[in-house]
Amino acid sequence: MNFEVRKGECVSLLGRNGAGKSTTLRAIMGLMGRATGSIRHRGDEILGRPTERIARRGIAWCPEERGIFASLTVAENLHLPPVVAPGGMTEDEVLTLFPNLKERWRSSGAKLSGGEQQMLAIARILRSGADLLLLDEPTEGLAPVIIQQIATVVHALKDRGFTVLLVEQNYRFAARLADRHYVVEHGQVIDQMSRTDMDENADRIIAYLKA
Repeated sequence: MNFEVRKGECVSLLGRNGAGKSTTLRAIMGLMGRATGSIRHRGDEILGRPTERIARRGIAWCPEERGIFASLTVAENLHLPPVVAPGGMTEDEVLTLFPNLKERWRSSGAKLSGGEQQMLAIARILRSGADLLLLDEPTEGLAPVIIQQIATVVHALKDRGFTVLLVEQNYRFAARLADRHYVVEHGQVIDQMSRTDMDENADRIIAYLKA
């Protein structure tokens, strides 16, 4: 799996279920046990480092399953992760991005909709100080209106200088956000294209995702 994400970019990994996209994010975070190859962050090798040291470099992972604690309130979930690097968003900044969470501030995680859980999962890592965000299938199972809200948030994060590695099956969502796209199959990058190439190659992308 060979690809590059430059500072300030949004880059997508596109592919079907089981292609190896989520596994790649887990490998970056040091969650795959023994692994071979090279993963470099700001020029430093991070393969084999403990997950907590990787996180303290400013890398944060938002998993597909979201990991919201059902018994905790929105406020408690938001403040649960530690701040691992300077420059994280304040509570007010986070709630400006996610006004739905402000309305649900004292609701338990069990009472949140899927879209609200996804917003909270992203909001939680923004407080940590991370500036490289690994987003795993953020639109999975969400209604179109919520997907649009998530897209607005990712645009805002990119405008603020965050770097985003986005794993997606929804190529239409990714096409609006990412600067570059890598197509993944069987744990390998089999194609890549820029944002400007996406429209003319839409049929090719759909064929990859449905093959």
